Formats: sequence, C-alpha cells, structure tokens
Amino acid sequence: MTLAEWLLWPLSLPYGAAAHLRARAYETGLLRQQRLDGVVISVGNLTVGGTGKTPMVLWIAQRLLADGKRVGILTRGYRGEAENTATGEPTSDEVRLLKARLGSQVAFGVSANRFAAGQKLSCQGVGWFVLDDGFQHLSVARDVDIVVIDASNPFGGGRLLPAGRLREPRTALSRADIVVISRSSHAPAIEAAVRRDSDAPIFYARPQLEAVRIFRGAYPGDEEANARSQKLFAFCGIGNPNAFVADLRSWDFDVGAYKFFPDHRRYTPRDIAAIEREARAAGSGGVICTEKDIFNLGGVDLRALEVRYCSISMCVDNETEFWRTVTETIEAQCRKSR
Repeated sequence: MTLAEWLLWPLSLPYGAAAHLRARAYETGLLRQQRLDGVVISVGNLTVGGTGKTPMVLWIAQRLLADGKRVGILTRGYRGEAENTATGEPTSDEVRLLKARLGSQVAFGVSANRFAAGQKLSCQGVGWFVLDDGFQHLSVARDVDIVVIDASNPFGGGRLLPAGRLREPRTALSRADIVVISRSSHAPAIEAAVRRDSDAPIFYARPQLEAVRIFRGAYPGDEEANARSQKLFAFCGIGNPNAFVADLRSWDFDVGAYKFFPDHRRYTPRDIAAIEREARAAGSGGVICTEKDIFNLGGVDLRALEVRYCSISMCVDNETEFWRTVTETIEAQCRKSR
C-alpha cells in the first residue's frame, strides 16, 4: 500500500459503510426502486474505470437491435455532463462513441436522473433499456444485473474508494445476476473469488480488434491496413491504460513506448506536442490511441501528427448461452413482478 493509500484508508471505512447501508435500504424496501415501462438490462462493475463496460453496452444494444427491439441507452455521462448547449451533442466521450457506433437506431437518455430520462424514451416507444454503469444506480429497477470484472485488475487492489478502486465491497456481487470476466478466457482464481460472494453464472469476454483507422479530424477515420509494419507510440486517457498496451501487444503491434493521461482527458495542444516529442525520441513511426480518445481530440491541430486509433468490439465466449441466460433471467423477473 502506498503512502497516499495509507492516508486515505480511514476515509474508506465510512464510504464502505454508507455504500452497504444504501444497498441494504433498497434490498429491504426502505428505499423504493422506480420501475420503467419496459425491460431494463443493467451493465456495471465493482471498480472505477476500464473494465470493458462500454463495449459490453455496445454488444448488448447491437444484439437487441438484431432481435428487432426498440432500444434506449440510459447513461449519466461523464460527471453527469449531458449535452453541449451550443451544438446539442453529448459531451461525454463514451456517449459520443456509442452514438457514433449505433447511430439513430438507438435512443439515448443522458442525465443524472436516469429514471426521468427513461420515462421520456418510453413515451417515444422505447421498450428495452440498457442501463449503463447501473450496478450502483439502485434507484432504477432492473430485470437483469450484469457485472463486468476486468481480469487484469479484478478487485482494484481490494480497497474501497478513495484509498482503492472498489466502489462497493466484494459482497455486493451477491446482487449480480450474471458476471462477465473480461480480458480473459480462463481465470479460475477470479472465479473462486467471485464464488465466495455470488452464485451468478460466469462468462468470459475479450476486446476484439475490428480495424485500425487514421484519424484526420472526422469520425470514422480512414482504415489503415499496415499499422503492424512500424514501431508505434501508444497514448490514452482511459481507466485502465495498461490494459490498452497489453491489448495492442496481444494483437501483434510493436509498441515501443507509451504515455498515459487521466481518464477522459480532453487533449490540449501541449499534450499533442508532448506526445509527438516523446514518440520521436522513442524512434516510433506512428502513434496510436483508443477509439474513445479521438472524441477528446477536438480543437487541437493534428497536422503534424498522424494519429491511428483502434476500433474494437466485445467478443463474448459462448455468446448463445450468455444471451439465453440474459433472456431467461428477464423472463423470470417478469414472472416475479406480475
């Protein structure tokens, strides 16, 4: 434990107690959940940042669309930011990514009050909701609770916020209907840890590279076919940056050096100059970032720097069984609530 973690550890005690009491209040009915007129699939995690939650939201939305459902995504956005009042566009990088991928096929409710946002979408004919980052958003009733755990850092060092990365104690997994272990296909130690607190079915999923594109200021970028032929400098501002570098290397990219920024970093000209300078010093022939990062590059001049980004999707093992489990859980919840 670092000095900072030691100093912050006492604050984790009241934080953990408050999280536990809040969850118990909803479990016992002291606090009542609000139920939307439709099916709600919650996707969340136990830790802050970087578990693969957004690709899972994208995967579920696409699967619902394939089944002919009218889909809405309910999300708070980053720090509760909703829309740019001048353009009407969302300001959150994750929301902008999901909108860019899903287009007009999916409706979005971006608000700190996700129940109110869901009610508006319901009036527009939406009957299936994906509750993004919903595991701790207990005020909205859900029909299935999916928790994503990153195999590279499953429990955030075992410490609660603010000393660690856990949002809730691991015992909160008892609320999960389905657990997805991301960035792995076999993690018996993590399974054993999950089993101490939950009997939920466990599935595995991994990020899958779809394409590497050159970003020239507009989305989507131009696809680049030979990105593996040169040494690359990676940069990103995401919740689990080490996992991005590990993914790149697992996809056989030659990553010589990298630079990490805080999650949701909105890049400045100074940032870009530093990336270019460090990439040249490392002898890199190009730079590469995540798809989320390009939505934070607006307003900077990229003429001196050719930026590539990875377009990825979630590859779910045993996806037929996974989706059957989701639908059976929904059906069981519907029978229970009648």
